Amino acid sequence: MKISEVIERFGRTVFEAPFGAMAETIGDSPEVAEIRIAVLDEVKKKIQRAGGKALFPYNLVRIGIRASGNDAAVFERDFFRKFFEEEIRKGMTKEACRYPEDLRVEIRASDSDQENWLLIETLAEDIPVAPEPARAKRVARLVVVTGSANKPEVPLQKTRINIGRLVDVYKSEGLSRRNDLAFAEDNPINRTVSREHAHILHEKKTGEYRLFNDRWYKRGDKRESNCGLWIVRDGMGQEVHRDTRGTRLLPGDEIHLGKAVLKFQVK
Repeated sequence: MKISEVIERFGRTVFEAPFGAMAETIGDSPEVAEIRIAVLDEVKKKIQRAGGKALFPYNLVRIGIRASGNDAAVFERDFFRKFFEEEIRKGMTKEACRYPEDLRVEIRASDSDQENWLLIETLAEDIPVAPEPARAKRVARLVVVTGSANKPEVPLQKTRINIGRLVDVYKSEGLSRRNDLAFAEDNPINRTVSREHAHILHEKKTGEYRLFNDRWYKRGDKRESNCGLWIVRDGMGQEVHRDTRGTRLLPGDEIHLGKAVLKFQVK
C-alpha cells in the first residue's frame, strides 16, 4: 500500500483515536513510521541545555517530502501536520524539555530535486504581528462660553496659544504680541479681559496643557482683584497666579478671564 493511501485511510482515525494508538496505525506503513522517527530524532538533537534545564529554542519544524500529484496533496492535509505537532510536543514533554508556545509543524510536499525523499529542518521564526490600527490624535481646544471673542473656539495645535483683549497688542517699541483668541468687542464682559491676559503651553513630552497668567501686577500681591484668572474644576474655583510653572489643565476645566469664560475640551 502506498504511503499516501495509508495517510488517506487513517487520517481521520489518527485524530479521533488516542495518539497512543498510533503504533497500530503506522504498522501498515513503514514510511509513516520512518517520518515520525526521523522528526523526533531531529528534534531531540536540537535540544539545548540552559541553566541545567532542557530547552528547544525553535518554533518551526519543517518537513519536506518528495512527492508528486495526488500524493503531495495528501501529505499536506491538515490532520497529518497536526499529528506531528502533537507527537513533537509529547516527545519534548517526555524529555522534560521546554519549547515555544507557538511551536508548529509545516509540511511541504513537492516533486523537487532534493537529494533525499525526506528533509527535516528546525527553524526559529518571528511570527508577524499585525500592526495596531493608528489611534486618532486627541485634539484639545478652547470653546468660548461667556464673552464675545474673534473666534467661537480655538484648536490648541500650536505650542503656545495667547489669550487677551486685542488681537494685536502694541507697546511703545511696537508690536508686543498677537493673541490667538481675542475679546476685542466692546462690552461689559470683554472689558474685564486684559490685553495680555493669559497663555497656554503644550508640553510635548508629557502631553500636558498648562495655563499661565500674563496680567501685570506686583508679584506677591495675590489678592483676588489682582489675579483676574482662575479655573473652575468639579465645582471648585482655583486661582492661577503669575509663576513659572503654570497650572495643568484637565478636560472640562472652565477658564475664567475676568468675567469671560472658556471651556477646555479634549476630543
